[in-house]
Amino acid sequence: VQLVESGGGSVQAGGSLRLSCATTGVTYGPYCAAWFRQAPGKEREGVATIDAYGATTHYADSVKGRFTISRDSAKTFLYLQMDNVSPEDTGMYYCVADPSVFPVCAINVMRMTYRGQGTQVTVS
Repeated sequence: VQLVESGGGSVQAGGSLRLSCATTGVTYGPYCAAWFRQAPGKEREGVATIDAYGATTHYADSVKGRFTISRDSAKTFLYLQMDNVSPEDTGMYYCVADPSVFPVCAINVMRMTYRGQGTQVTVS
């Protein structure tokens, strides 16, 4: 199982970024996937979750209406579209996935076993 994030970088407040996560080995059968972030001095925060079928998504209140989680039809890529970003969105973003917590995705972000190495997002 491998998850590899990309797409992070520096962006000005009000701008947009699209994070991608290439997944291999975890997409057979039903599973949950999510993005979480961690900023220096802050606790990890689950940002968004999606189920294997893309039918159910969930967002933290802090990003609702600005971020969109999605996956491709082959279920090999997970995305996080970040719009109207603010400095509070700065942090390391990680994608995670796990079939064992399906279908209860939203409350199990931090329990998901498979995790990427993270991609840094800096908003100024």
